[in-house]
Amino acid sequence: MERPLLSFTLLSPLLLGLMSLGRMSWAWTAPDCTIADSSLLPNISYYIPFCSLAPGLHLFASCSNVKDLAQTLTAVPRDIEALCLQGTVPFLPADAFGHFTTLQLLRLQLGTISITSGTFQGLNQLQHLSFEHHAPCCLSLFLPPDALEHLRLLNTLSFHGYCLNYSQNIQLPISLRHLTVRHSCLIELRELQGLFPNLVPGSSPTTSPSPWTSFLEELDLSANLQLSQVGNRALDGLQLRSLRLDGTPLSALDLLGSGLLHLDSLSLEGTRTERLPGNVTRYFELVALDLGRNQIQNLEDEDLLSCQSLEFLSLHANGLQLLPSRFLNDLPQLQRLNLSMNKLGPTLVLPEGLVSSNLRVLDLSHNELCVLPYRAFSSLPQLQELRLSGNNISNLSSESLEGLRWLKTLDLSWNQIKTLKPGWLSSLPALTSLNLLGTHLEHISGKQLQGPQKLSHLQLGSLEMLEIYPPWPPALLSLEVRADVYIQFGVPSGEPFLFLENLTLQTSNMLLQLDNNTIHFPSLRHLTLRGCSPYILSGHQSHRFFPQLPLLEHLHFWSDHEGADDLHLFGMPSLRVLELGDLDFLCQPTSVKLEKLLKELPQLQVLVLSNLNLGNLSASSFRGLGPLRLLLLNSEWALGLDSSLQELIPQMPQYVYFSDITFTCQCESSWVGPWATQAPNTFVYGLEKSICMANASDYSKTPLLSFLSGHCSHDPEFQSFLTSFTLVFLLIFLSLLGCPKWPWLHYLQTLFHAWWWKLGGWRPRNQFHYDVFISYCEQDRAWVLKELVPALEKPLPVGEGLRLCLPERDFGVGQDRMDAMVASMESSRATLCVLSCQALGSPWCNLELRLATYHLMAKPGTARLLLLFLEPIDRRQLHSYHRLARWLQKEDYFDVSQGRIEWDAFSEKLRKR
Repeated sequence: MERPLLSFTLLSPLLLGLMSLGRMSWAWTAPDCTIADSSLLPNISYYIPFCSLAPGLHLFASCSNVKDLAQTLTAVPRDIEALCLQGTVPFLPADAFGHFTTLQLLRLQLGTISITSGTFQGLNQLQHLSFEHHAPCCLSLFLPPDALEHLRLLNTLSFHGYCLNYSQNIQLPISLRHLTVRHSCLIELRELQGLFPNLVPGSSPTTSPSPWTSFLEELDLSANLQLSQVGNRALDGLQLRSLRLDGTPLSALDLLGSGLLHLDSLSLEGTRTERLPGNVTRYFELVALDLGRNQIQNLEDEDLLSCQSLEFLSLHANGLQLLPSRFLNDLPQLQRLNLSMNKLGPTLVLPEGLVSSNLRVLDLSHNELCVLPYRAFSSLPQLQELRLSGNNISNLSSESLEGLRWLKTLDLSWNQIKTLKPGWLSSLPALTSLNLLGTHLEHISGKQLQGPQKLSHLQLGSLEMLEIYPPWPPALLSLEVRADVYIQFGVPSGEPFLFLENLTLQTSNMLLQLDNNTIHFPSLRHLTLRGCSPYILSGHQSHRFFPQLPLLEHLHFWSDHEGADDLHLFGMPSLRVLELGDLDFLCQPTSVKLEKLLKELPQLQVLVLSNLNLGNLSASSFRGLGPLRLLLLNSEWALGLDSSLQELIPQMPQYVYFSDITFTCQCESSWVGPWATQAPNTFVYGLEKSICMANASDYSKTPLLSFLSGHCSHDPEFQSFLTSFTLVFLLIFLSLLGCPKWPWLHYLQTLFHAWWWKLGGWRPRNQFHYDVFISYCEQDRAWVLKELVPALEKPLPVGEGLRLCLPERDFGVGQDRMDAMVASMESSRATLCVLSCQALGSPWCNLELRLATYHLMAKPGTARLLLLFLEPIDRRQLHSYHRLARWLQKEDYFDVSQGRIEWDAFSEKLRKR
């Protein structure tokens, strides 16, 4: 059976792709995952995260446009860990996902669905379950009360865009920690008691035999546009760590009468709140309060005094212009403060604070700040993270940042900074991360970064050009540099980046000083190059920016330059993931050969090629890439697949993916269709929506597989062989029919006749008068009549209702026994010989066994012989047993020599034969 074409993408910290292909399009983004349209077959997507290539791949699947759930799930591997289903399935039957015992995440986007009690049976490892509908209106969803009882490890349950009015008394697993009901038809919080009776103590109509214990930690009711009422004691006795009411018209003050016993964190983003909910904060002694995207333009002292328990406060995008004079005094426990996207500039004026302030994180991004005054943050001695991105700051000095001796992260990106004074970081000895992207810097020297001894993450950027000079920060692990025109590294002494592991360069041109031609990166593991000329990886030693990268594992190289004729990838023996994009391989007279480019990469496991103008792919392109696990070809025009690639089919990567590919219409690729659907060791995705073009002016968008099946004959040489072989066989067979004296010809005709009846679907059962002819000896007569006959002859449900032929009962009076025996066997569907030591000594039993053997060999398509052993018998004692063994299957033997018989199993087995 041919398998359907599938589609997949791979995601990870190393490689993230979102593509569409073969009967499929994509839509989902989950933890390290993404998604996928089909008219006849469901869409299947595979996610292979290469977070850790050594232990192996982890498989995640997603199916879109699902209409037949059972058909879809047959194409999904049984060992997946995450599954997303998108389509229209009105009903989920019992045990719908029983085969996926390792499933941990299940996301259902199936429209209006009805769940049965056993739908999730067998999902013993499931931890995250989500029902989602993203259209403007809500859909109905029915869950029976015990729908979730099998999910004993469920940690997260989410309903998005579903109305649960028809579902009541849903029992939540006690393992549940996070419950989300977003964009639903909730009007008041009291409705949760009817939906989930064991969520709130005392709301269940039946008394639980065990005392109620609080298990839920987070409740998210965001985006419920009709949720405007709480209801008296609606959350009576509930203890939560976090409650999210973002985008609801619910008043925070109504929570005071809800009966909620404990709450640590409250989120009220986008609720049109105009002042701090001081009473609520004081009542619950809140630790975290998120009031982003509201209308709080002034902070009242009395409200601040009620918020002294807060450790986190977010007031981003509120239009604040001024902070109260004793702001930090009134919030002594505050550790994280988000004031981004307000209007606190142009001159920052922080109110006086206590020297013992606990503030650790301060975000002042996008506040129109122009000047940081002298000792602007001296009142925040414990600050560890300061974000000033998106302001208009142009000058910085050590005095501006004085007092921040514990600061670890400083974000100054997208400001008007043009120069950096030497020693401006001298007051930040603990700094580990510095972001200077999007500035107007043109020259940066290592001397300007002196002061911090542990600076490990550095981001530098300029809108035009940037020149960088040593000495480099000694502890640098990650470096990102961006400039539109060029980046120049000045390395007069050849000083290496000894410990650098991650490097990102985004520019049009990379330059080196005239007295040097290379930089050494002995520890580099991840290299990202965007927009750079291919000369940065030139084969000429005089132009090559990176000479040797012995530990490099991941190379991401996208360039918008024409030509790649001098691109080389030697000196990277540890490379496992390679992404190449926007390199025109055909624009130069001496175009790059893929096999030449990849031959120095013995450890390569993932290869992604995008918009390279590859032209034609042949076997030589991938020869020698034994460890390759995944090949992804994206955005190629007029791609040809040479027939020589068939040689590599047994060694093809485990996953081959075509995304947005236009092929050339040529019959040399006729092998592609059968390979994609039948390859035993390779999953091939993306061909069903691929098109081909006959020439450069052909814009007909002809489907590739349709062209190959309609215009190209598959394997003409093999078809010619089959035709010739068939003609020769028919000639030989017809000639043999002219030899009627040959004894085996009659048997061959009989066999052909039986096969022809089966092929036509005919069943000549109505020609039989009996179901079973029973052969037995006089010594076994009592057991046959007392045990066997009642079990087989009596009507259901007592017996099997079979029509039996017994010689002493059904042979006619005065009828010759030999004639009656032959006629009865011919009119019986099967012959059952009851064998024992006495039966083997009976002449009549031996004769009946011989006649049954003759019928079995003379009429192999219709006759049936069954042997029932009453006691252990050496098969060699049976006459002509060596002939019987060739005709009987193991299902034709019944051994009841052990004593007690399981009649139900025996009768069922006998009836089937």
